[in-house]
Amino acid sequence: MIILGIETSCDETALSIIRSDSGNDVEVLADKTLSQIELHRQYGGVFPNMAKREHSRNLIPLLKTVLIESGFGNPKSQTPNSKQIPNSIFPILNSILNREPEMLELFLEFIPTIEKPPIDAIAVTEGPGLEPCLWTGINLARALSLVWGIPIVPVNHMEGHIMSAMLRKAEISNSPNYLISNEIPNSKSEILNAKRYTLNALAFPALALLISGGHTELVLIKGLHTYEIIGQTRDDAVGEAFDKVARLLGLPYPGGPEISRLAEQERNLSLLNAKRSTLNAIQLPRPMLHSGDFDFSFSGIKTSVLYLIKKLPELTEDIKKEIALEFETAVTEVLIAKTRKAIEQYGVQALLLGGGVVANTHIRDEFEKLSQAEGFTLYIPEKSLTTDNALMIAVAGLIHYRTRTEEVTPELRANGSLRLA
Repeated sequence: MIILGIETSCDETALSIIRSDSGNDVEVLADKTLSQIELHRQYGGVFPNMAKREHSRNLIPLLKTVLIESGFGNPKSQTPNSKQIPNSIFPILNSILNREPEMLELFLEFIPTIEKPPIDAIAVTEGPGLEPCLWTGINLARALSLVWGIPIVPVNHMEGHIMSAMLRKAEISNSPNYLISNEIPNSKSEILNAKRYTLNALAFPALALLISGGHTELVLIKGLHTYEIIGQTRDDAVGEAFDKVARLLGLPYPGGPEISRLAEQERNLSLLNAKRSTLNAIQLPRPMLHSGDFDFSFSGIKTSVLYLIKKLPELTEDIKKEIALEFETAVTEVLIAKTRKAIEQYGVQALLLGGGVVANTHIRDEFEKLSQAEGFTLYIPEKSLTTDNALMIAVAGLIHYRTRTEEVTPELRANGSLRLA
């Protein structure tokens, strides 16, 4: 079974083609992500309509790339009318992409020139995310589904992050005599240096902590595709708080990696000099640490940083490092405490971490320590899979396609506030 994954929920344009012949093995035939960070950095955040424009420009060229890398970009035989889209479907295609004129033009220049690839289904993010961005991916999926006659599997972006944690790197196929050509690969070892993963078996109930720029959620996984959100942020998401504190410190966007970089520098200096302290040991609050529930709040800690900075005669580089370290430590302590409590209360034996904030080295290390201390299994994605990517969408779509109990291709609509439960 071959799945094309499409992800355009925010500022990454991502496409992936995977194959899974049986069981839990997944072979990545192609996986590409184009980031818009440099474009949005100058504005300090993502502009939805600008991101949408970039998706419209990049999706077809990126599709061409992944099809060629997968061995599926075979030119169509030059027979009469071989490059024409049937008149019967052209009006429908035009209506699908009428708000994406640039993508429509690129679509018509490329898709009719290639043979239909052996893709069984298209998995596409339907939400949550920025709706203008989501629509670009959905409309491409609808157009390809129409022309190629294959079904669409809508995927919840947050479920994709859960799937990214379940992927375990397997052996890498290495066939030095194989060169990507116009021949369709028909065995598991034909794509040079193709990545292979195995989907970890998961015992239920399990717990997922999803932490990103737009979400902070504790999700109880009761069974396959059965979720209950038992805790969530009441204001800022944790990644959003990282970005806002970084802005207060005069750090560039995106702020999370910058905070982490300064915090690590200060942590190393503190280990060398236990007495190092510019502000007599900065202390920030641990919001809702003892609230008795599983909810989070990160707006207050950001405000505390703001008030702290206003009291300073000067915001030096040393003080920035101390604030970054204390902020990262405070946030991590709250995430750990809430998660530990949920693990104990629900008796779960497995924890999955997902979302962009999981790339934070300190957070990863602290959850590893928690796993060792408490004896549960920790599923944590490799750093390259913590950001928004199409591989996780393709894998989620694969599982849905295999276990579907109803029509796969629904009337698709972008849903910016889509929830897991």
